[in-house]
Amino acid sequence: MSYQKLSRNQIAERVAQDIPDGAYVNLGIGLPTKIASYLPSDKDVFLHSENGLLAFGPPPAAGEEDPELINAGKEYVTMLEGGAFFHHGDSFAMMRGGHLDIAVLGAFQVAANGDLANWHTGAPNAIPAVGGAMDLAVGAKKVFITTDHVTKQGEPKIVAELTYPATGLKCVDRIYTDLCVIDVTAEGLKVLEKVDGLSFAELQALTGAPLMDATKG
Repeated sequence: MSYQKLSRNQIAERVAQDIPDGAYVNLGIGLPTKIASYLPSDKDVFLHSENGLLAFGPPPAAGEEDPELINAGKEYVTMLEGGAFFHHGDSFAMMRGGHLDIAVLGAFQVAANGDLANWHTGAPNAIPAVGGAMDLAVGAKKVFITTDHVTKQGEPKIVAELTYPATGLKCVDRIYTDLCVIDVTAEGLKVLEKVDGLSFAELQALTGAPLMDATKG
């Protein structure tokens, strides 16, 4: 293997580059929450959390944590000037009402047509944890996915069709993995970027659905 996978922090940093100035964005639990630390200071990005926060910032410095300032993943956050607190019912109304520009979510699987599975593997003993995932998947104007390209067992997470219970159908717009960036289009999955040293053939072999190479030219 002549290539280096991106770290979770590097994936978060890469996603932050694609969030436009003025966007209202929900960061899902896990890797997506790291994006808050990489948003440039010259952009006004309004981060939303389903537990009732809007316009929060990166994690606080050690010793400055406020137990009343947490995101949906129970991680400490800071609040930016003009930030707001509200009931989680109002927060879900924002999500369901199409008021969020982008939702960044994790995934167990993403299908070639943009179907998303991220709340349950279907395993008998697995604990389902849907949270606000379904509301975000169908309510946000765009859905970005952050994920490892394959499972710990080496199975593709980008597949032709979902085998896990669906979170949302045809909802994913872009996928950021530790190997590449892929756009989900009507024509198929278009690879926009891949890590240095990784050939397109190697990437395709690690993917359970056909890819198109848009990195050329």
